[in-house]
Amino acid sequence: MPRVNVYNIEGEKVSTVTLKKEIFEVEVNTHVLHTVVRAQLANKRQGTKGTLTRTEVAGGGKKPFRQKGTGRARQGSSRSPQYYKGGVVFAPKSRDFSIVVPKKVKRLALKGALTSKVADKDIIILDALEIEAKTKAMVKVLANLKVEGKAYIVNAEPTENVERAAANIPGVKTGLVNTLNVVDILNHDKLILTKAALKKLEEVYA
Repeated sequence: MPRVNVYNIEGEKVSTVTLKKEIFEVEVNTHVLHTVVRAQLANKRQGTKGTLTRTEVAGGGKKPFRQKGTGRARQGSSRSPQYYKGGVVFAPKSRDFSIVVPKKVKRLALKGALTSKVADKDIIILDALEIEAKTKAMVKVLANLKVEGKAYIVNAEPTENVERAAANIPGVKTGLVNTLNVVDILNHDKLILTKAALKKLEEVYA
């Protein structure tokens, strides 16, 4: 079972904790990770674009001019694509981009993402995260933990002070155990979990 250090907000080691191998020491399946990441990104797409084809544009029922004798090409409707205010050829239509992924596959991908963070030593466990609702307070905590680059901070319960302190720091995102997802884990350089969040995570996924 993997063991990691537990730090306080001053960056000092206070203890160690053993991570459950059912979550943090599984086989990393890259195909599963790719599938879940692709589905998660696709499900964010709104798919609300749409324009009108020539059959959907209002008007154009009357023939613009007579068939013969004008010297012009014959036209059947003023709503044909070549006309101003005409319909669009191969018009884009609203569609659902969502991809359904089985729950077991999602859990396997999440465990694989967590395992990769442990293997790369990019996971940090905090004994607690109690700070003022000020950006400089969170900046100091990250500096104490020697965190560079993007960081994903996960709490067990909503904490307004932490959310407000991290809101204006580029590359830093906060979340909860019940909103933990593969894309956010892989998209950030460091994963920071409080002990309470770790306990809750192991209760849910072990």
